[in-house]
Amino acid sequence: MRKLVAVAALATLTGIGAFAAGSGIAQQSLLGGAAPAPLYTVPQASVPQSQQQISLSFAPVVRSAAPAVASIFTKTHMKQRFNDPIFEMLFGQRLNRPSRPETSLGSGVIVHESGVVLTNAHVIEGADEITVALNDRREFQARVLLVDERTDLAVLKIEARSLPTLEFRDSDTMEVGDLVLAIGNPFGVGQTVTSGIVSAQTRTGEDGQVFIQTDAAINPGNSGGALVDMSGRLVGINTMILSRSGGSNGIGFAIPADLARQAVESAASGSATVARAWLGVDGQPVTQEIAESLGLPLPNGVILSGIHPRSAFVEAGLKSGDIILDVEGLPVSDLASLNYRLGTGRLGDALPISYLRNGAQKNADVLLVAAPEDPPRDVSEIAGRNPFSGAVIANINPALAQEEGLDPVLEGVIVTTVQRGIAARYGIRPGDIIREINETDILMVSDVEFALSTAAGAWRIAIERDGRLLRLNTRG
Repeated sequence: MRKLVAVAALATLTGIGAFAAGSGIAQQSLLGGAAPAPLYTVPQASVPQSQQQISLSFAPVVRSAAPAVASIFTKTHMKQRFNDPIFEMLFGQRLNRPSRPETSLGSGVIVHESGVVLTNAHVIEGADEITVALNDRREFQARVLLVDERTDLAVLKIEARSLPTLEFRDSDTMEVGDLVLAIGNPFGVGQTVTSGIVSAQTRTGEDGQVFIQTDAAINPGNSGGALVDMSGRLVGINTMILSRSGGSNGIGFAIPADLARQAVESAASGSATVARAWLGVDGQPVTQEIAESLGLPLPNGVILSGIHPRSAFVEAGLKSGDIILDVEGLPVSDLASLNYRLGTGRLGDALPISYLRNGAQKNADVLLVAAPEDPPRDVSEIAGRNPFSGAVIANINPALAQEEGLDPVLEGVIVTTVQRGIAARYGIRPGDIIREINETDILMVSDVEFALSTAAGAWRIAIERDGRLLRLNTRG
């Protein structure tokens, strides 16, 4: 279970009239005269009047859904190294003690009767052995079909047949206030069911991921478990809590079922990664200030600030400055929600969008396409005596930008990894973008190779890091 540590903010209710609202008793206004009519009335509590009312229960939903929720146990063999300087000097190696297994616990959801199981990527991260324990106490060794760290989803396969499953529900059809149940194995105590409501839809995390928020209790061990509706359909994969202590504070997050379904479909096609649509656009939310400057009545939508030349938005006739309002009638409020609405569609489909241009509302259909591998990445490791020796570089293309969460319109050469060597000593980091070497503009990997081969021992380098341009001048 991933844990978010947050600072709680206390909201204070203001307004004297709010204290008495709904009491059903006429109050005297502080300014004199009768107080305005109450905003609402307090519902009267009553004793259940029938056996049917007394026996209302979530038990039928649990009976249907719980058998398809499993516990997942992982084991990682960690080798302990014993450092003996004398032994290492004589024999040139270190002593390895027997491995010490580390175990962890999570939950999973069976989504196909042949043994396809969904869980969180962080539940199985680094695991050497994965065991899936079913609700009927049977246990199976699992193999990994797909891991998608970007959405924190993993698809496993166990060798079993005729298993109980959960049906996916379109998570966009859920509304704030809908009842939901969270099923999993918190703290390893055994399968547990908690109830709550959908507290918010399309809640965006710092990394741009989109979640369903719920107040159903979620605790460590619930990761990868099911969030189900009152028909026992899967609406989300429980993944994260917002907590200071590590326990449930009523703010939990689940990966929407639409994203989970996409991971399962990708695994079924034989892909080890999720096939998702590429937008190729950059943008920002329409703030109050932007809305006022554009004469808009409300700060809604996403204003496009950049479009890749090969983006499907170009084919649909959009351009920078357009404001995307909705996708298939569902509103978008930031770039993450736009990516979610379009990214969960199937490749090859065309989805309708509404947008504003110069104050006029327009409509268009955006074709969902995969990110192109153009130009080729041309992954290369740099050797020799130069500031980049030991670094691995690649051409930035739309597919790489999508995988790494980079600016979708970014171009150039990026450092993907840094081995021990000169590059590490000079402080070169993964994610650095090489912009210039000895006054040669760097656009492709071949430009780097040419600039390094023609240098005479003096180096003038410009690197872009986190939007800043850093320069290095050195000799040697």
